[in-house]
Amino acid sequence: MKITSILLLGATIAAHGLLAQGPPAGSGYKLAFSDEFNGSALDETKWEYRTDSKLLSTQTPKNVTVENGNLVIALRKQSAAGKDYTGGGIITRKTFLYGYYEARFKLEVGSGWHSSFWMMRYNGADTSGDQRTLELDVVENQSYDLSSYRVTTHRWSPPHIAVGGTKVDTPDLSKNYHIFGCDYAPDLIRYYLDGKLVKTVDWKGMPQGDVNIWLTSIAEAMGPAHGVDDSALPGKMLVDWVRFYSK
Repeated sequence: MKITSILLLGATIAAHGLLAQGPPAGSGYKLAFSDEFNGSALDETKWEYRTDSKLLSTQTPKNVTVENGNLVIALRKQSAAGKDYTGGGIITRKTFLYGYYEARFKLEVGSGWHSSFWMMRYNGADTSGDQRTLELDVVENQSYDLSSYRVTTHRWSPPHIAVGGTKVDTPDLSKNYHIFGCDYAPDLIRYYLDGKLVKTVDWKGMPQGDVNIWLTSIAEAMGPAHGVDDSALPGKMLVDWVRFYSK
């Protein structure tokens, strides 16, 4: 095969998300759960929808579709349940514990949206977090800045504390897909971007527990300079795949 053909094949594979980052070498993990979003609709045996009204948006199942090998979370200027915008999200029906979590996605959004990949125990319609012990924020992006995101680890059992909050600088998250990972272990929690370690949190002696996987995007006020950009709507969060590896 000619070199140009090899390069084109590699570009095609990367574009369709077939290259897997996976857990760190030598970690001993094996794939235990995944969704590649290759069907024509969300697999509701694996997922349920986020349906709360929070901050500036109401989250609705109508904003969640599966198209062209992606989970698509649509972001709209639309009135619902007393809010002026609608977002969306999905939450795994199963819970998981120690292992490596990762998702590959990109953001096509204007200002005013909080898009995230995170793990926390789901408690029905209540998404306030005040009754949960552990929250692992692998990605929290405020869309007025698509060249960074934050990672944070929370303990919600009183008193609430947030550990290791860190800004991670990135290429423009609207231009290409990136792989975001989290290695959740009893003593250390490690966060990754495209296979590179970006933050380690010492979690020895802190609460442990099962978590659900969340992929969400909701409208959020970001001050007078960073409100929702209506001209950029509808926007979307495109998730190529999500995976969990266990020992």
